Amino acid sequence: MNSEQVILTRNLTKYYKDFWGRSSILALRDLNLSVSRGEIFGLLGPNGSGKTTTIKLLLGLLRPTSGFATLFGKPASDVEVKQRIGYLPEENSLYGFLTAAETMRFLGSLFSLSRSVIEERTDSLFSTLGLSDVRDRKVGKFSKGMVRRLSLAVALVNDPELLILDEPTSGLDPLGAKSAKELFLNLKKSDKTILLSSHLLGDVEDVCDSIAILDSGRLVQAGKVSELLTIRDEIEIRLRADLSQADNLRGLLKSSGAEVVSVRNPALTLEDLFIKTIAPRSSPPRNTAGREREEKDRL
Repeated sequence: MNSEQVILTRNLTKYYKDFWGRSSILALRDLNLSVSRGEIFGLLGPNGSGKTTTIKLLLGLLRPTSGFATLFGKPASDVEVKQRIGYLPEENSLYGFLTAAETMRFLGSLFSLSRSVIEERTDSLFSTLGLSDVRDRKVGKFSKGMVRRLSLAVALVNDPELLILDEPTSGLDPLGAKSAKELFLNLKKSDKTILLSSHLLGDVEDVCDSIAILDSGRLVQAGKVSELLTIRDEIEIRLRADLSQADNLRGLLKSSGAEVVSVRNPALTLEDLFIKTIAPRSSPPRNTAGREREEKDRL
């Protein structure tokens, strides 16, 4: 993996202001992230945790209250950087009166791509995402899953170095989701960088190298997926043996003739880690006032 930092944030903070211009809602506070070239990075968190605000700050759609974000070493607001980014928003927003192929030609032209380049990339992406048979169908007649596939193809039409994906597999059937994840892994092999925000933790676990978990606008957990999911104080031993030997194998591995296949730390699932991290922070406050009144009544 290339050590070049494609995404870097330092103390990135965003307050939304009220009608009077006063900072009233904390959306993100002191976010420090670093994403290297060729890395697939997962951004996780419950609703309202700051994921969408983070993405908008990285895209230059919002200005930070304090701190900064850079992409490829340049400020996130730099217009030239946009040429190197592909973005898939959570909500699909394509023109229903255009066909799939016309959509690719129209949006590809915004990057000043030649007609031949657009057609070549359209053929390749449509083949990968299962859209070849509907390239001449109007988008308004697409199912939600097909629109999602086309939106992903559109995000890739400019062959971006950085791909920012918000709920990329939402609405896709299992086969479509599998094709999308295979595409992400192939893009990684091509040294592309992907920032992926999703509520589907299994998808994140399948493709991401590193993750960050946000809650109430704050970073509460971050690191390599393999390291975060490993349970350090337990050891898992896999044996090649008949089930009937299980009782005899305790402490008698060699004498039983069993083959030790591997010895490793067991791991949590990403869903386990997410719930373990978020659930204690999201539990409702205890009603101590009510308890105090009950105690006074008893007295």
